[in-house]
Amino acid sequence: MSRIFIIGSGFSGLSAACYMAAAGHEVHVFEKNTSLGGRARQFETGTGYMFDMGPSWYWMPDVFEKFFKDFGYQVSDLYDLKLLNPSFDVVFGEHDTMHVPENFDALCSLFESIEPGSAVQLKKFMAEAEFKYKTGIENLVYKPGLSITEFADAGMIKGIFRLQVFSSFSKHVRKYFSNPKLIALMEFPVLFLGAMPQDTPALYSLMNYAGLKLGTWYPAGGFGKVIDAMVKVAKKNGVVFHLNANVEKIVVEKDRASKMVVNGEELTCDAIIAGADYHHVESKLLQPEYRNYSESYWEKRILAPSSLIYYLGINKKINSLHHHTLFFDEDLDQHSREIYKTPQWPSKPLFYVCCTSKSDEGVAPAGHENLFLLMPLAPGLADSEEMREKYYLMMMARLEKQVKENISSHIDFKRSYCVNDFVADYNSYKGNAYGLANTLMQTAHLKPKIRNKKIKNLFYTGQLTVPGPGVPPSIISGKVAADQLLKFLKKEQ
Repeated sequence: MSRIFIIGSGFSGLSAACYMAAAGHEVHVFEKNTSLGGRARQFETGTGYMFDMGPSWYWMPDVFEKFFKDFGYQVSDLYDLKLLNPSFDVVFGEHDTMHVPENFDALCSLFESIEPGSAVQLKKFMAEAEFKYKTGIENLVYKPGLSITEFADAGMIKGIFRLQVFSSFSKHVRKYFSNPKLIALMEFPVLFLGAMPQDTPALYSLMNYAGLKLGTWYPAGGFGKVIDAMVKVAKKNGVVFHLNANVEKIVVEKDRASKMVVNGEELTCDAIIAGADYHHVESKLLQPEYRNYSESYWEKRILAPSSLIYYLGINKKINSLHHHTLFFDEDLDQHSREIYKTPQWPSKPLFYVCCTSKSDEGVAPAGHENLFLLMPLAPGLADSEEMREKYYLMMMARLEKQVKENISSHIDFKRSYCVNDFVADYNSYKGNAYGLANTLMQTAHLKPKIRNKKIKNLFYTGQLTVPGPGVPPSIISGKVAADQLLKFLKKEQ
């Protein structure tokens, strides 16, 4: 039995901890913050409001099922899931809101009503997206990305062209649809998790299948319940958690990580999986000679967005609002460019509103609402209270216009979160919220390596390495890192 240290308790760190402990190893998870969960932490106000701090979209339910099944559980044993209907709303302008149904036949009818002939096109698009999803899950995302030869099996070679790794997502969508609303609906996951649609591989239409065909779900009690479930699995397998445990240094002896310095104390280990921010681990915890990548390498990476978030408690009910609402009443392309091409605070931002109290009475006092406003923006921007408030007022004005109600005077809790907070809480590189953008040159084996090239028992996991940003990929990343470490330990025996 080896003594394994995990840095960070986000989805990837918890996933890695579970697999390592289930394999019979002594596992310790070190979390710098006061609660577990990383970006998926929750906080309570003391006045009856409870907020998920980060993830709010539950997509790819099969990945969660697979994870818990590996430890003898079903999701239903651990938390309750609700299928949302509508899955989400998209606001294109005043009196112009698309309610996206959870039923695929109803979705086809909706498409047909907007663009004649598009129902047939949607079925064709989804057939391709389903192939990508199933092939990607089976043959792509669970690979460690150490070499292109990993993808040289017969199934991948046969399907490589259908996967469209080398085609543009933007062009792919426009082959099927011409109506701007339908195009915006299909491209929206890219803005939040990826890059400019034209720079994103068409492979990622698999996200459309995940969201529009597999459904948008909500775990009762919020995403914190998923974290609680993973912690339960981890503890049952013997994982030990250390809160307020700031990792300050990784000590290397003869190409092995032998110790970690935590809150000034040296602790001995046999191997490490770093689920903290990859750049932070390299630049702050390792000496230069042990780093995989230089600072110039990181400067050239295309990052997924950061975010401006507002957590709001409203002391009344808001009638015409569903669980998820996307405000696409401004130009998607312009906002995308102001994130990825000419980084700046957006001139006419798109944003997202989550009202979990529409699906969960337990997250707000009776008769109140719990609101989460999120605006994606370029990482690394100068962050100030003045800029936050400016965009808060902009978002609130558009929200109030949409619901035709006054909300501002009914706010009894308000908290903002932005670039500086991502840096302070997660040591996030440039304050990014979602990791590395899904561009062609940052896909699979072209992402930062999951294994340290100079330290044989140090591995990385999370949204800056394979398979990429998002909650399900992070869970998968933890398993992939654990699998690689288990192979290493077996060789060392």
